Amino acid sequence: MKVIDKIKKAEAENRFFWSFEYFPPKTPQGVQNLYDRMERMQRLGPEFIDVTWGAGGTSSELTTEMVATAQSVYGLETMMHLTCTNMEVSKIDTALKAAKECGCQNILALRGDPPKGQLNWESCENGFSHAEDLVRYIRKQYGDYFCIAVAGHPEGHIDNPDKEDDLLQLKKKVDAGADLIVTQLFFDVEMFLDFVKRCRDIGITCPILPGVLPIQNYNGLKRVISFNNNHVPQKIWDDLEPIKDDDAAVKEYGINLTIEFIRRFWEAGILGFHIYTFNLERSTRIILERLNLVPSLDQIKPLPWNPALTSKRAKENVRPIFWKNRTKSYIQRTETWDEFPNGRWGDSRSPAFGELDGWGVSLKYPTTECLNMWGKPETIDDIALLFAKYCKGSLAGIPWSAQQLDAETETIRQRLAAINLLGYLTINSQPAVNGAKSSHKIYGWGPKDGYVFQKAYLEFFISPERLDDIIKKISKDPQVTYFAVNRQGDFRTNAQSDQPNAVTWGVFPGKEIVQPTIVEPMAFMAWKDEAFELWNEWAHIYDRESPSAKLILDIANNWYLINIVHNDFQDEGGIWRLFDLEIDGEISRKLRQSLVSAQR
Repeated sequence: MKVIDKIKKAEAENRFFWSFEYFPPKTPQGVQNLYDRMERMQRLGPEFIDVTWGAGGTSSELTTEMVATAQSVYGLETMMHLTCTNMEVSKIDTALKAAKECGCQNILALRGDPPKGQLNWESCENGFSHAEDLVRYIRKQYGDYFCIAVAGHPEGHIDNPDKEDDLLQLKKKVDAGADLIVTQLFFDVEMFLDFVKRCRDIGITCPILPGVLPIQNYNGLKRVISFNNNHVPQKIWDDLEPIKDDDAAVKEYGINLTIEFIRRFWEAGILGFHIYTFNLERSTRIILERLNLVPSLDQIKPLPWNPALTSKRAKENVRPIFWKNRTKSYIQRTETWDEFPNGRWGDSRSPAFGELDGWGVSLKYPTTECLNMWGKPETIDDIALLFAKYCKGSLAGIPWSAQQLDAETETIRQRLAAINLLGYLTINSQPAVNGAKSSHKIYGWGPKDGYVFQKAYLEFFISPERLDDIIKKISKDPQVTYFAVNRQGDFRTNAQSDQPNAVTWGVFPGKEIVQPTIVEPMAFMAWKDEAFELWNEWAHIYDRESPSAKLILDIANNWYLINIVHNDFQDEGGIWRLFDLEIDGEISRKLRQSLVSAQR
């Protein structure tokens, strides 16, 4: 959707709105951490986000990847920066094509800063000299497809000492086809309000979003304002002087100052604002919380997972649970589907999943980080301990999940850790939920005044010796169904059909029952290839002949992947009774060991 349409809708409804800016990090781990942060900050309800573009396209590939990921994986309406710096027309064409292909309909057209090490800005051969030219070109090539934003400079552009002429240059950008203006950061609200008035006086009628930067630390503020020689009122310097060496106090001051700015915008009738997050989360979250702007769940979480903002997936409202912790891989492997499950499942289960490649089987962490986290396990107990530590929250990630466990697992965290120590290596789970309100802070999703349900679910790797034992236990409980498969494709199940089994659903006023998460065999068989391949990726960080690599590859080649569903969602502890005797036995064994040690 075009941002200008969202802004017009918000203004018509007389409601406040806000947006966030991010920049591409320099390391793969930084990118993964930012994706996790973007997912969390999605819950703060931004109308859109934008992603910056390095001078001369230095971060172009990462920028376009981040835009595509934000749109498809996290359901965030995204605006892509695009600059003229060192960008010949062919590069601009490539960038615009990539934006359109991933469903992005929003471009922030900029002249851009000089490349690193170059003092003055110069146009390149076969490129553009001004943002106005870029705006006009986009309109010529794509008509009304893109919403185009341009930058406004309340203090005047640093390269144009004539403020009145600078304002006329801004009007030229708008007249060339820009839909809205996003200002560069500033710290003088009255100067910004005067800028808006002067814009209106010369006939600029489009929305003008003020860009605000919560101050994070004293030296950081001095560095930021040095880029464009921003004016900071003396009162702010005076306020900061006694606390400038206390970063926590400076952050708190920055939060309160930004809140003052936003309230002043509102007094002047300006409903929206744009936060320069600098990829940080805390200050932005606190600002929105203190202004009582964080939206309710029904506004930001229509399903248990984030719907993709691409027209192709517009009707998708069902996904297999197996990719719960690897959403981007699922998006990538199904991007060529002609249609997506729409609640009836039907034929949209039949298209083949895409091949494993690229992002789908990466560990998400560089090798050194993997070694720091996982060490060099040499026994099954070593690996079991790593999985248990992850479940307890003391390990950042495992190959099957690069982020911490969801909040919903808090009620089962200790049990997960316990069964991992027994050698059941869990990679996915959810607790049973019997009619939680759709507004519930942890379990809630969907429209307000509804109720949501979940069946208890566990997925783990199991040794072939233990597989028969767990299947015997499952056979004694008619409420339990399972799928198990090894790398070679030996498939076992007690399910009576290959039809999907809904493991989450919601009941809402005036709607049919929504069943957005399922377990079904076809998707499980596609998932097992990826799940086992991740063992290989883990083994690759070690020397092939090392004990660690041999151990991990032995698990990959011989163990089974099993998922278990306890279909009685009212029985919260039902799935755990499959393991209780073993857990009790392990506790008893440790007690006996402790007694023996004490006697010695």
